[in-house]
Amino acid sequence: MYKEQDFEDIRPYHDEEINPAIRRLISVPEFGKVLDFLYPGKDKNRITAELSEIHNALDFQIRFMHPLVNSIINKTSKGLTCSGFENLTPGNSYLFVANHRDIVLDSAMLQVLLLDNGHLTSEITFGSNLMTNQFIIDFGKINRMFVVYRGGNRMELFRNAQLLSAYIRHTITGKHTSAWIAQRNGRTKDGNDKTEPGLLKMFNFSGECDFIESFRELNIVPLAVSYEYEPCCAFKVREMTAVAKGLIYQKAPQEDLMSIITGITQEKGHIHLAVCKPVNQYLQEMEAIEGNNERINKLSALMDAEIHRNYKLWPTNYIACDLLNGDDRFSAHYTPAEKEEFLVYMQKELSIFQEDTSREREILLRIYATPVINSGIGL
Repeated sequence: MYKEQDFEDIRPYHDEEINPAIRRLISVPEFGKVLDFLYPGKDKNRITAELSEIHNALDFQIRFMHPLVNSIINKTSKGLTCSGFENLTPGNSYLFVANHRDIVLDSAMLQVLLLDNGHLTSEITFGSNLMTNQFIIDFGKINRMFVVYRGGNRMELFRNAQLLSAYIRHTITGKHTSAWIAQRNGRTKDGNDKTEPGLLKMFNFSGECDFIESFRELNIVPLAVSYEYEPCCAFKVREMTAVAKGLIYQKAPQEDLMSIITGITQEKGHIHLAVCKPVNQYLQEMEAIEGNNERINKLSALMDAEIHRNYKLWPTNYIACDLLNGDDRFSAHYTPAEKEEFLVYMQKELSIFQEDTSREREILLRIYATPVINSGIGL
């Protein structure tokens, strides 16, 4: 049985730690650049003075993060839409299990939409690989992020998974606070959003009831986020190309930070975030299945089906499907101008590759076409 003190190394900041952390942020030059982006031409001294009076995470999110994320959306996209918030009950806590396309924005946009739809914000997973300096640690933990440790030997991985499982359950059932976690380890790089069964096994590590009740009390809700133009697409193509060649992909120094910056600043077209139906509706089906591994596989498949069904398909997805297949089957879903725009975009994304780009072109098209295939209409 884990106790509160066991979570010291992974938890977000408590309220009494928020103001000192904000004051540390204000003192860092990089923070001034954030303010220039959010409040161009405004008096930064007045803004920092107001921020220095904040003493809790929710206040920081409402007064600073909410306008910051909205500013990013307004400057780098054609708008954010949402659906499915009627599936949530205000005051209830949920474990949001999301497809993952952008390191920062996926969960950040959820926080904005939760507030806009009458809910409190959630806690968010925070990969230890991203904790490269005190500025990032402070910014993350002020925003209610909790640490997911990456790497280690087999025993360390198991212990970290046990601790993470206990903390997530404690957050949902003990603190009555929602939490966000990606459906897999890292972002989807190939366009194929799939829930790792190992993630659901990790959730069950901390369950003290039978299988069904263990999952029921977590109140799991799948999320489907879709971007008209894939964040960091060229980076993903580069990684998938290495994998296709049978190579072990090694990240460049500061690549995660570059992906964060690129994902935030790149043009993303339209964005949609869908709240799927809670998986509790499916849990009774698990009773007829023998063996927890089989139940886990069935549950992950049901969650994938929810995400694929609620994934918003854009003209770019249909165009990629037709280009990949060499036909015009889905031409009713896009205009000639939209196709031309996508072709120009694709050429720009592939321009970072020096050699023949036929393999990279196919990988890029598959990133966009796979959601159409997963929806069932691309078969």
